[in-house]
Amino acid sequence: MKMKKSFVYILSNQSRSVLYIGMTNNLNYRIEQHKQGVGSIFTKRYKVVDLLYFEDFLDITQAIGREKQLKNWKRDWKIDLIKNFNPEMKDLYNGL
Repeated sequence: MKMKKSFVYILSNQSRSVLYIGMTNNLNYRIEQHKQGVGSIFTKRYKVVDLLYFEDFLDITQAIGREKQLKNWKRDWKIDLIKNFNPEMKDLYNGL
């Protein structure tokens, strides 16, 4: 049986003033939804559509745990995590 990947991801708005953490099993499709303003009132309202960070997991329970962990982190810790992965904090969507 093939295990399905799950992803934890962090989005931001153009000015990088808002961060959003989510989880999905189809990263491309989910980010596309965010960019079209579908599926999350929060991301639509604050124009949080730039993919800055993601991790993949083979075990969905690990992904859920990681999402909860990151949501409890301080903003500075999240920014450090993003900058270690994506130093320019650019939108990674087109590279997927």
